[in-house]
Amino acid sequence: MSGLPIVSLRDKVYELMAQLPEDKVTTYGDLAAMAGYPYAARQVGQIAHGGPISLPWHRLVNAKGGLATGFPDGQESQRQLLKQDGIICDESYRVVDFDERRWRPRL
Repeated sequence: MSGLPIVSLRDKVYELMAQLPEDKVTTYGDLAAMAGYPYAARQVGQIAHGGPISLPWHRLVNAKGGLATGFPDGQESQRQLLKQDGIICDESYRVVDFDERRWRPRL
């Protein structure tokens, strides 16, 4: 045994979400890849639904910049939270300027 701590996907996702800048969004797949699990986007979604409310889960969107259909209180609630962060969504619940707003520091 190397003595190094074993870090779970959940722990890595929590750590990354805590680093997410206020004016950025990230995707389930990007977060999975940054955490070292590139095929775990669905699991990231499950983690997000059960994660600590202190993390900015409202800044987690799909690969096309679309808001989550399973977000608590719906897409309109997520859109309002994003707007408070200065992130604007269109009438189709997609992040405007998604490419510029997308946070992918290690990809």
